Amino acid sequence: MKTVRLQWVAPGLVAALLACAFLVESGAGAQDKKDKLDLDKVPKAVMDALKARFPKAEIQKWTKAKEGDDIVYDIEFVEKGRKGEADIKENGTYINFELEIAAKDLPKVVRAAIEKKYPKSTMKDIMQETEVRGKEEKLSAYEVVLVTADMKEVELRLSPDGKILEDTGAK
Repeated sequence: MKTVRLQWVAPGLVAALLACAFLVESGAGAQDKKDKLDLDKVPKAVMDALKARFPKAEIQKWTKAKEGDDIVYDIEFVEKGRKGEADIKENGTYINFELEIAAKDLPKVVRAAIEKKYPKSTMKDIMQETEVRGKEEKLSAYEVVLVTADMKEVELRLSPDGKILEDTGAK
């Protein structure tokens, strides 16, 4: 009988060891992903600009794109548990930045425009966009990702006075 038990224990032990190895590898994979952000490819001027405004930003993702004559870095980050995104030119000049806000912090006119366009929708992500021109900063828009009553995901971009500027759900 003892031999039979060992036959059952050994495969269980092997399975447990494999599971542990998988978990250790998964943790290493998460570190690899962070390492693969290749932050050394982001110009120092861009990183300095980001850290000057958001000193505790933890970068989640970044992309580089040509916009007109400029190379722009789109950097997604989290700072103090709050999502953010910044568009910064290669020379360190800000174009804009977005910060996550709560639904209760949306202006009433913006909430009303969303409810009118998409009644009974649920807001998932809300970002407040600030345009930067030199030293001047101006609230330029709200970006709202929502789930409609018929379970479709839609992204809206609204002006501070509630005008819909972009609507991925528009037909």
